Amino acid sequence: MRRKPTKAEQAMDDPSTRGKTVKRVAVVATGVIGASWAAHFLAHGLNVVATDPAPDAEERLHADVDAIWPTLERLGLAGFASRGRGRLRFERDLETAVEGADFVQENGPEREDFKIDLFKRLDAALPPEVILSSSSSGLSTTRIQSECVHPERVVVAHPFNPPHLIPLVEVVGGRHTSEDTVLAAIAFYAGIGKHPIRVRHEIKGHIANRLQAALWREAFHLVELGVASVEDVDTAIAEGPGLRWSVMGPFLNLHL
Repeated sequence: MRRKPTKAEQAMDDPSTRGKTVKRVAVVATGVIGASWAAHFLAHGLNVVATDPAPDAEERLHADVDAIWPTLERLGLAGFASRGRGRLRFERDLETAVEGADFVQENGPEREDFKIDLFKRLDAALPPEVILSSSSSGLSTTRIQSECVHPERVVVAHPFNPPHLIPLVEVVGGRHTSEDTVLAAIAFYAGIGKHPIRVRHEIKGHIANRLQAALWREAFHLVELGVASVEDVDTAIAEGPGLRWSVMGPFLNLHL
């Protein structure tokens, strides 16, 4: 008997909800993750307005997108090249950059105090229907949204680096995030070629990093016991179960 799809899966499969209202994305902070996100959004036909307070941020962003773009073209994503750079704009002022945005992807420093203040500013600058999403790899959504007037529209959407190549995005709602926001975020990311998963309870490290950490602990243990060298542990995964895990994951592999 076929399993009934979850609400998240239904949102991903429903073309009527798949990011249809998102035409302009504001990318806040344009370091390694932010620039990669910007290139990915552009490659999928979205308008991008980026902002970053660093003095050389605009030049770095354009250089990073230039470096990323040939790879995306080889993957068959040529929308940006055909429509020109008019869809990428840089604004140094945060409030100016996010004005008119349909979705915000924040990629600032992993400091709780910084993100709380930043999301307070973003919340004040944008209408309540605009989703505010953080790329945080470990901070709590509940804490990030704690000083927002509209905390229901805040999520963490943690990408694996680099976002323009690795499909996974971990979507995490906070204590005050609405169900509609979580499902809309999942639908948006699915609609631009990502593979979003839902982290149903906030936990440090989300899902994928915790799974990596569990394997690392055993790898260190085996080397410490003298069972294997560092090189042999790496070979054991890269030339063994890692080949299956890359296409099936641990549960399907175990089931088979």
